[in-house]
Amino acid sequence: MKLRVGAYLVVLGILTLQSCGEDDIKKVAAIPAQKIQLNKDRTIGGDIIYSDSAMVKAKGFAPIIDKITESNGNLIQEMPQGVKIDFYENGIIKGSITSDYAIRKESERKTIFKKNVVIIYPEGKYVTEELTWDEIGQVYLSPSGVYTKKDGTILNAKNFNAAQDFSRVSMSAATAEVHTDAI
Repeated sequence: MKLRVGAYLVVLGILTLQSCGEDDIKKVAAIPAQKIQLNKDRTIGGDIIYSDSAMVKAKGFAPIIDKITESNGNLIQEMPQGVKIDFYENGIIKGSITSDYAIRKESERKTIFKKNVVIIYPEGKYVTEELTWDEIGQVYLSPSGVYTKKDGTILNAKNFNAAQDFSRVSMSAATAEVHTDAI
């Protein structure tokens, strides 16, 4: 009788181990390969203010801001419903950026604006589908877009590059529609 109970327990143990099939083992092995999110905080109606030496330089608003802490500790701020940022100089709005989506990667110190991106500043307007603000280089970069100058000149531009304050704007491989005053 003792032998039968022992044999029964051994058979039961083998069946239990076999029920942990290869599919379960594959699932367990796949977990570390996935990007695991540690934390996600959502802010509804988020205001962002950037100041330097007690002077407001920019004010932003996003309907939703998701702050995500990845498993590697990197912080990301995602604005899935877009963002609007106004830039100030001596308390006066000097320009703005709007987009339908934005994501700020804190570890890279970059913000990427996507979908219907519009930059307005004193010398003109730039419209694109993607714009990157590089905080370290203090520049805005875009692969392509349409640049409209104050005088009405329209440039279909490649490789848009602008200083953070838009005091310098450059682009390459641009085609233009130029407006001139009648003589």
